[in-house]
Order: sequence, then C-alpha cells, then structure tokens
Amino acid sequence: MRRILVVGSGGAGKSTFSRALGGALGLPVIHLDAHYWRAGWVEPTQDEWRATVAALVAGEGWVMDGNYSRTLVPRLAACDTVIFLDLPRWLCLWRVLARAWRYRGRSRPDMAQGCPEKMDATFLKWVWDYPNRSRASVLALLATAGHARVVRLRSRGEVARFLAPSQPSPSFFSR
Repeated sequence: MRRILVVGSGGAGKSTFSRALGGALGLPVIHLDAHYWRAGWVEPTQDEWRATVAALVAGEGWVMDGNYSRTLVPRLAACDTVIFLDLPRWLCLWRVLARAWRYRGRSRPDMAQGCPEKMDATFLKWVWDYPNRSRASVLALLATAGHARVVRLRSRGEVARFLAPSQPSPSFFSR
C-alpha cells in the first residue's frame, strides 16, 4: 500500500483514519479539503481543481482523504488501495455535531486556513442521506477499480482492527 484513497460520508472519520494510517505506513497525508477550499470558503474553478488533483496524485506515495466525486475517477486510477469508511449514519451525524462543537469558530487541522468550522441543515441532510444517495454510486465506482485493493470498513471495531499494529485481516479486503 503506497497510494491509498480514503472515502466515506462526512463524519465517517476519514481525516483521523488517514492520519493514523499515514503515520503507521510513513506516508504523507493529503486532506483534499485543505487543497480545495480557499480562505472564506471560496471554491476553485473546475479546471484549477482538476489540475490540483492531478499534481497531488502524481506523488510516489500518499494517503489521500476526501470525496469530491468529480475527481474520484482520476484518484481511483492513481491509487493502489481504497478504504471506504462505510459507517452508520447516526455515528457520522454524531461525529459531525461533535466536530462542529470542538472546532467552532476556527479551522480544523485538516481544513484550509480561513475556513472556520461551520454546520448547517444542508450539510447535516447530506450526511444523513449519504447511505441512500451516495453509497451505491461509490460502490459501483469502486467495483470498476480492478487494479486497486478495496477495503470496506463498516464499524468502529473494524476500523480499530484495521489500524491495529498487526496486519489487517484478509476478510476486510473485497472486490
């Protein structure tokens, strides 16, 4: 595992997981949120974002977290492993609420500077609806990543066992 993509719902723990995995493997961690957003929650143009992603995936090794569906295909093409944090919606929603409280009024470590933590009804609805709206399309795309190993973790226990110092159980790997 040298080029690892971590995807999942908001609040699934992508950034925390990526930091832990990157540290364990000695790989740099790329938080896509930190590269996408500009201060004041300003978005790049689509061309700028595609160029940024192309430059990021060109690295020799990395753990990259984030969804950004418009650039998922080139990121899948560049990775050798995908970790899909497919955790229960109630847990993701709880984590989003806890994160908003913890970082209220300031930028979190995996976010661009000048983008203080925010939460609104639209984002909460996106997190709640992720299993019904996005899971199937993510799984369909992952099924096309024949060259990459796909790991689907569905509980906090599976996440903890995967990150444990011993090798992850082969039962986590799927196609």
